[in-house]
Amino acid sequence: MRVDGVPYRTIWVAEDGKTVEIVDQTRLPHAFSVVALRTLDDAVRAIATMQVRGAPLIGVTAAYGVCLALRADPSDASLERACAALFASRPTAVNLRWALGQMRDALAGAAPAERCECAYAAAAALAEEDVALCRAIGEHGVALLADAKRRSGATLQLLTHCNAGWLATVDWGTALAPIYAAHERGLSVHVWVDETRPRNQGANLTAWELGQHGVPHTVIADNAGGHLMRAGRVDVCIVGADRVAANGDVCNKIGTYLKALAAHDNAVPFYAALPYSTIDWTLTDGAAIPIEERDAGEVARIRGRAAGGAWTEVDLLPPGSAAANPAFDVTPARLVTGIVTERGACAASREGLLALYPERRAAAT
Repeated sequence: MRVDGVPYRTIWVAEDGKTVEIVDQTRLPHAFSVVALRTLDDAVRAIATMQVRGAPLIGVTAAYGVCLALRADPSDASLERACAALFASRPTAVNLRWALGQMRDALAGAAPAERCECAYAAAAALAEEDVALCRAIGEHGVALLADAKRRSGATLQLLTHCNAGWLATVDWGTALAPIYAAHERGLSVHVWVDETRPRNQGANLTAWELGQHGVPHTVIADNAGGHLMRAGRVDVCIVGADRVAANGDVCNKIGTYLKALAAHDNAVPFYAALPYSTIDWTLTDGAAIPIEERDAGEVARIRGRAAGGAWTEVDLLPPGSAAANPAFDVTPARLVTGIVTERGACAASREGLLALYPERRAAAT
């Protein structure tokens, strides 16, 4: 996608063919900064501190983390250590586990001397696949948007939560891919952007990338979405996902469940957009999805740029007040109008998902 008119991906291999470079998302929206990852520890830290985030991008970053580990030491022990460290960096997004499994399969049988080269090729293939998957999600999703009922005029009013755009993937995004496709085709759209406390991924990231692409948008407080739906000012809700259970339960950024409840109460279609790697066929429902509990400091403090341009962090809570910080919630499939993947749209149900992925039917019975 574009930054000041220049095409970028969120992760790529540097000109030396070894170093991995990423867009540092903790610096956005006030500074566009590229960070070099040279070691396994760098990759683990980038995932854990959310320099990279979003389920698909986490998976690709983990794949490149394996490359960096094997560049230093191509032994079996090094591969195992790398996979264990990367797997522990973020517990909720299933794409991380999936990507590490893909890397293990690609390296199976490779001699130690060949592993590093094989690993870089496998990681690059995962990155290219992610771009293709997200582009396909956009193509399938834009058909739903084009047919959606307009409640308050010719412009399609969309609401999204967190960031499921270019910054959450290698390129294009999941939930934002249909919006970008619609905008590029001349469809009049406007996006209500949830701020997404406590890390403000909507206000900081989604608003920034929509602005880079000229998509009309308005940032709203997290609590405003229900009001807008009840007032008839939202036509479609569309979000991404960090993990989807085999029955269609959707795990996404904390606050998604509340938006789904409001959408259901106001007959607003609610879609989740995601690639096949986000579906966890091993889980019968969302109750078993591990919910990451992040540092309470993310709730107690907020970081931003002062009027003079300097970065600053301020306290929000009274001294002595405790804070809890669950990072995700699970939206039951009954509240989800449909799931959009690279193969098309389906009902949020076991049978709906199996209709798109019939090859899974034998394993799911």
